[in-house]
Amino acid sequence: MAYSADQIKSKLAEHHGWTHGEDGKLHKEFTFKNFSRALLFVNAVGFHAEQIDHHPDISIHSYKHVTISMKSHDADAITDRDFRLVERIESIRI
Repeated sequence: MAYSADQIKSKLAEHHGWTHGEDGKLHKEFTFKNFSRALLFVNAVGFHAEQIDHHPDISIHSYKHVTISMKSHDADAITDRDFRLVERIESIRI
């Protein structure tokens, strides 16, 4: 089920730092102590993404910053899968 803009806004209020971009994707940038920790985080995100078969766009930039962007490609919208992955990502401690 695709979420409406109001539903997305309401759900995002529960998840600090996540935004709903003009591109229709959920976004968040994470900053780590160093490149090694950023890589550990990216691998942990990949593990969770594989478990629920939902794969975000991941970018490492400026050596210690990681940007996550996602939407459900098959629905071309934000769905429950996106928020399930957001919750898993937020549970990662590096």
